[in-house]
Amino acid sequence: MSLAATAQEVLTPETLWKLNRVTVLGLTKDKKAIVYKVSTPVMEENKSNSHFFTIPVQGGTPTEIKDTKEVLTDRNVSPDGKYILSTQEVKTENVLGKDIYADLQKADAQVYNALDYRHWDTWNNGSHNHVFYAENKENATPIDILKDEPFDSPQKPFGGDEDFIWSPTGKSIIYVSKKKFGTAYAISTNTDLYEYNLDTKSTKNLTEGNLGYDTNPAFSPTGDLTWLQMKRDGYEADKNDIIVRFKATDINLTASWDGSVESFKWSPDGKKVYFLAAVDGTQQLFEVNFPGLTKIAVTVKQVTSGDFDVHDIVDVSMDTFILTRTDMNHALEIYSYNGKKNTWSQVTNTNEAIYSKLAMPKYERRYVTTTDGKKMLVWVILPPNFDATKKYPTLLYCQGGPQSPLTQFYSFRWNFALMASQGYIVVAPNRRGMYGHGQEWNEQISKDWGGQVMNDYLSAIDDVSKENYVDKSRLGCIGASYGGYSVYFLAGVHNNRFKTFIAHDGVFNLESMYGTTEEVFFNNWDHGGPYWDKNNAVAQKTFTQFNPIKFVDKWNTPILIIQGGIDFRVPIGQAQEAFQAAQLRGIKSRFLYFPEENHWVLKPQNGLMWQREFYKWLKETL
Repeated sequence: MSLAATAQEVLTPETLWKLNRVTVLGLTKDKKAIVYKVSTPVMEENKSNSHFFTIPVQGGTPTEIKDTKEVLTDRNVSPDGKYILSTQEVKTENVLGKDIYADLQKADAQVYNALDYRHWDTWNNGSHNHVFYAENKENATPIDILKDEPFDSPQKPFGGDEDFIWSPTGKSIIYVSKKKFGTAYAISTNTDLYEYNLDTKSTKNLTEGNLGYDTNPAFSPTGDLTWLQMKRDGYEADKNDIIVRFKATDINLTASWDGSVESFKWSPDGKKVYFLAAVDGTQQLFEVNFPGLTKIAVTVKQVTSGDFDVHDIVDVSMDTFILTRTDMNHALEIYSYNGKKNTWSQVTNTNEAIYSKLAMPKYERRYVTTTDGKKMLVWVILPPNFDATKKYPTLLYCQGGPQSPLTQFYSFRWNFALMASQGYIVVAPNRRGMYGHGQEWNEQISKDWGGQVMNDYLSAIDDVSKENYVDKSRLGCIGASYGGYSVYFLAGVHNNRFKTFIAHDGVFNLESMYGTTEEVFFNNWDHGGPYWDKNNAVAQKTFTQFNPIKFVDKWNTPILIIQGGIDFRVPIGQAQEAFQAAQLRGIKSRFLYFPEENHWVLKPQNGLMWQREFYKWLKETL
């Protein structure tokens, strides 16, 4: 009664940016406690402060610690303790003017002879990430295992220590690298696993026969190399499978399962592999048995279920799993899960003081029939204290990716709870291209960006709009990246459904996008090839029928355009072209520009600015 009486506040942008953000780091060496980090935005300082804690695996009172080195096992130390791994950038080519001409040290020119001259948010300065090993003692000299090679390990832009591991014997190092350079790098996804032998100083390609992604190497408890693999080169959203190399035979544990693996962890006895994957609008824990070379059938089973996302497999060594969870109303926290009893226990609760004061939105599942007769999941998020006798402005949310799951995630920017708490109904369809509904559903968006998926969007908003509580005269459409593309495209074909649009880092002109984005393999796959290939019917259809710029003459609705200045995935020209078109056509429009942000908005004050401008625009136009 006390909680219900006090929970009358609603989530605001300012409150969202006060929430703690939990990152789980692992178990202590004795496996009795969980080590985690809590980061809290400090708006005045425009940064986040972090503190480290341990908490018993069964829950209890957390203890703050100053240094995690003493309590966590260092995975970079070899099994025999002799060596330690590290990474650093190494100069492998001269591209800066001052490096090319010693007498021009103040020149700020850069010279490139091939693509991959910039990636994500950083220009190539001639340096690459390399893995080093050294004796595990002070002042030991590190040895570069990729010496003189113009390749990266860890992979750029997001690779970390998951890209390199010790072998069980400590006599070799397994690492991930895409050993392609320049233009060849930009048009391929062919990463491989390499083994560097400490004795011979030689390197062997362990996955030479596979042309797609090979990532996330790990060893089973019995020493069998295991990793994630995609088959097709150039397709970043291919089916991701668990591969085990057992007695020189590669066994695909998830080949017959119609889904894509996010991450995995072996059981301590080596009989099962646990993994995370999207399913029906959530992300859950699964298990698959490991039969070796016997004739025992490989069976995938879903372990957890519910309207939440499981994000980290911290520990599977006990009957009770240690996992992390989110849902649309709650940021990530650590939980324990008893698989036999199907019961959950929350271990950390870092935002309890804030949540206890909030009236929470309600999210519902809705299944909509698409124009081609398929069943599509649509998440509908309703405002706190929802009253079905009232009418609410409603937002169609368009997910990015384009191949990405729309699940029970908790974003600090595209936050459904925040949108609903400002009085908007949110309609979030699991349209084509979403993981969790089978590989065919996921693949149907490739080479069809403006086709069936656009019908899926409109089917979702039209179906929800049948409800009396939806104000059909106040519909908005919002999204980022491919979601931003969706906004631009729908702005030309929506037949006056929507009263306002918001596009963040969206693709507006497929031709100029093809000429300026950095990972060209993505456009080649999803668009069918380059725009200049007049003999390629698929590509020509993409660059004409599916290009938002071709429909600007139909634009008639206010639009807010948001862009990061160092976004090289969807470069700034996309937003500039869209804003200029809207302005010259006399359409109410606004350009929100973040010079130092990439494809995301990461700085606290910029994040809060984003929220304020987002809702200011909706208040003005919806």
